[in-house]
Amino acid sequence: MSDKNNCPKCNSEFTYADQNKMICSQCFHEWIPTEEFVDIETIDKVLDANGNELMDGDSVIIIKDLPVKGAPKPLKAGTKVKNIHLTDGDHNISCKIDGFGAMNLKSEFVRKA
Repeated sequence: MSDKNNCPKCNSEFTYADQNKMICSQCFHEWIPTEEFVDIETIDKVLDANGNELMDGDSVIIIKDLPVKGAPKPLKAGTKVKNIHLTDGDHNISCKIDGFGAMNLKSEFVRKA
């Protein structure tokens, strides 16, 4: 079979047609071949540097010295940030850091505490 008929969820080649849908015999996922598959489980997940999922209210630790525009000193690695809030965009963590105030961080520079 062609890759077009492989299951978009588990990539199994053991699929069959049922009316206008395709069905995977391994994971029982159903899809219409003309539609593009989007895995809902991976949408809107924010992951830290180690791949752990972050949630609102989590505490994180900064893993790298981060320069702050307009500040005389950078944020030091090892700084603990409590009660984060997840946002959309490039800097997807909104938080308050003692000594710096309100700030937005990228999740790739933190790890879950």
